[in-house]
Amino acid sequence: MLLRMAVCARLCGVGQSRRCRRRQRHSQADQDSDSEMDMDEEEEEERVVGKMKDEPDGSSSSSSCHNSRGAGPSGAGGLGSVDSAGPPHPQSLLDLPPELLVEIFSSLPGTALPNLALVCKKFRQILNTETIWRRRCTEEFGMRDDLRKMEIVGMSSRDLYVKRVNPQVKSGRFMKLLPDYEHMDYRDVYTHLLHPYRHILGLWQPDIGPYGGLLNVVVDGLFIIGWMYLPPHDPRVEDPMRRRPLFRIHMWEKNKATVECMYGHKGPHKGDIQTVKKDEFSTKCNQTDHHRMPGGRQEEFRTWLEEEWGRTLEDIFHEHMQELILMKFIYTSQYDNCLTYRRIYLPPCLPSDLLQPGLFKGTYGSHGLEIIMLSFHGSKAKATKLTGDPNVPAGQLTLEVDLNRPVRLPDLEHQRSMEELSRLVRGVHEEAQNGSQGRDAQSEAAEVAPPEGVKSSDSTSPAEAEGVEQGAAACSAASEPQPFVLPLGVMARNEVYPRTCKMWFLPGFCSSPMPRYSASSSYSGQCVRPGPFGDLPIQK
Repeated sequence: MLLRMAVCARLCGVGQSRRCRRRQRHSQADQDSDSEMDMDEEEEEERVVGKMKDEPDGSSSSSSCHNSRGAGPSGAGGLGSVDSAGPPHPQSLLDLPPELLVEIFSSLPGTALPNLALVCKKFRQILNTETIWRRRCTEEFGMRDDLRKMEIVGMSSRDLYVKRVNPQVKSGRFMKLLPDYEHMDYRDVYTHLLHPYRHILGLWQPDIGPYGGLLNVVVDGLFIIGWMYLPPHDPRVEDPMRRRPLFRIHMWEKNKATVECMYGHKGPHKGDIQTVKKDEFSTKCNQTDHHRMPGGRQEEFRTWLEEEWGRTLEDIFHEHMQELILMKFIYTSQYDNCLTYRRIYLPPCLPSDLLQPGLFKGTYGSHGLEIIMLSFHGSKAKATKLTGDPNVPAGQLTLEVDLNRPVRLPDLEHQRSMEELSRLVRGVHEEAQNGSQGRDAQSEAAEVAPPEGVKSSDSTSPAEAEGVEQGAAACSAASEPQPFVLPLGVMARNEVYPRTCKMWFLPGFCSSPMPRYSASSSYSGQCVRPGPFGDLPIQK
């Protein structure tokens, strides 16, 4: 046994066999050939580099960009002398520094970022940067509050929320504590709150029978809040608009947005929002018992009357007005904040408009103050009601004015005479009626026997052109402020009304009767053009 082991050891270690020696010679030859090939490659690369140095700058730079992609470790040292002349130009976005990629990605719309994250791992890692999503929340939705500074403003998030959203709550026992925003990032807010509910932002009109309304859904801090705007208490038309929250949406959990109803006086409770179709959505309250009050319907009516009219039922002496108020309360309270809203598109503003179109608030007699939308359509000015009443429901045309026929007011002494104003009104109406009859007769004659070489149907006839020129001349003549006083025997419901006017028109169409104790309805307002996330400052 020992002899056999010794023979094996000699064969393997000391004295190799003929086959082992042959195998060793072949392996040494392969190594020598590999080393010779490496030396040949190094010599070839040195020759290429030397040739590149002798060539002009343009050809050498192009060759360096080409060889920098395929050179091995030994060739990298040779090309380093070429790159030392200046920094290499990036060939793709991957070669850019991360801070520059963050700036580029921050300028892209948020809807494009998920597809960008699918490109490569580096892009996906960069898109986790908070700066990108915070900028998207700010630029696309107007979000200003900082998630990291909610607890550093000197008050708790809960106190800040109660003061902002529900200032009339006397006790905070019904208010829930806000979620921990310290562990929430802007990507979650954008993905689960702002982007899914972006379609409900803006101005809306609720479908509440003839009464209508005005809702503005905005991003308010870390919430999406639906504010119902109410006109000021009658007859103070100059006061700013009032508002109250109907619903709110916020991030209660990290990956889930919560909808809560704000109707009633018991604080927020469970609600739901459904997008029915384009330009339409519905709200639903899941806990309508929060709308009830301990005193029953009588207490609910007194509270509603104080909020809606700013007075008690005993202060309203007019019996007809009491009936209108009670009918509105019974009709509107049955919805329990389960409403359908339709989007409101504000009219465009053109330089030729007599005044800036938009939303206005005005007096409507026993129905109180209501909100209308003024728009211009060529030579017509139209006022559409956003809030209505049984006489003229919301969404209906309440006023139409022919702008081609301004009226020049007489002097102040003749304005005090009702007979003089009546004569002036009758004259304007007769002139307008005769002009419309003349245009109808001319159009009928043109249809029966069109002459040869007649112009297209959209051309203006001489009579129409003359009427337009007269209207323009009258407008230019009436551009100076005209003094205005109420006629004798006419009482004003509101003493704050303009004593001068730029132009005076007679309504060609008026669907609502004038208030009983005033010469005309008074409107006050300004053009309202909020962004999808702005406020709605309807005031004079």
